[in-house]
Amino acid sequence: MKCKCTKIFIKKLTKLLPIQILKINSQESVIIVSKNYLLFVLFFLHHHANGEFNLLTCISGVDFPDREERFEIVYELLSIKYNTRIRVKTYTNEVNPIFSAVNLFPCANWWEREIWDLYGVFFYTHPDLRRILTDYGFEGHPLRKDFPLSGYFELRYDEDQRVVVCETIELSQEFRFFNFVTSWSN
Repeated sequence: MKCKCTKIFIKKLTKLLPIQILKINSQESVIIVSKNYLLFVLFFLHHHANGEFNLLTCISGVDFPDREERFEIVYELLSIKYNTRIRVKTYTNEVNPIFSAVNLFPCANWWEREIWDLYGVFFYTHPDLRRILTDYGFEGHPLRKDFPLSGYFELRYDEDQRVVVCETIELSQEFRFFNFVTSWSN
């Protein structure tokens, strides 16, 4: 059961922190902060006695290519003491870095490397920012919406030569331009 004082604490966060948007419903609390204040907000939530969000359960990324700050980075925090969760969101693009949360939450190391590898979001002051899921020679970031569906190269194992062969992709049918406006929308 969630502590009543923690719900009150979360509602008062807009007066305590530089938060742009606060959304609270019965299931979850979401705050949106500027990337410049992200570490400050995470530190506050981690150390404040009425919050004690000591566990970072996940960091995830979402790509919205039509926005100026196209990447949404989402931090999921859990307060074990108060049985409360909060979601902290911030936005950035491929040019502006976000400060790493590894010093505050050591488990952020893996997730920040994953976001760097798959989206190309740079985490400033990260101790070991390198690819984690794709090959070290891989070019591009495969979870971006502008990354080609088929990739750039094809890797296959050649039984005769007994080696992995890298070949450029030949498409039998060219990609088509799709108009996603349907008759259902105005």
